[in-house]
Amino acid sequence: MAIRIVQLGGPREPGEGPRFATVRRPPRGVRKEDYARRDYFDLWLPDLAPSASLVSYAKSQPFTPARWQAFARRYRSEMRTPAARRLLGMLAALSVQANFSVGCYCADESRCHRSLLRKLLVEAGATVL
Repeated sequence: MAIRIVQLGGPREPGEGPRFATVRRPPRGVRKEDYARRDYFDLWLPDLAPSASLVSYAKSQPFTPARWQAFARRYRSEMRTPAARRLLGMLAALSVQANFSVGCYCADESRCHRSLLRKLLVEAGATVL
C-alpha cells in the first residue's frame, strides 16, 4: 500500500485508488460531478495546497534556484499549521493500509509543490511511490 504523487487530469494508473487534490482551486470549466470521471480528483484537500499569495508568487516570474528555494521555504512554513500537520499525519497513516494518490495540475513535478509534498509525506512516515 502506498501513495502515488500524480498530475491531476492525467490518466489513472491501475490500482491507484482515490485521488486527493492538493490544489487551491478546482479545475475550471469542469462540472463537480465530472471531477473523478475526467481523472481530476475524488476528494479536494485545499489545506495542503500553497496559499493564494504563494501561488501568486510562484506564477509572477520563472523559477530560478533562489526563487525555488524561497518558494520551498514558504510552502514548508505553511505546512506547519495544525490543519496541515493533521492531514499529513492522516495520509501517512492511511498509506500503510490503502493505495491512493495526491496531486496537482502542474506538468513539471520538480517545480511544483507536490515535489515538496512528497518529502513532507515521507517525513511524516508515509509510504510513497
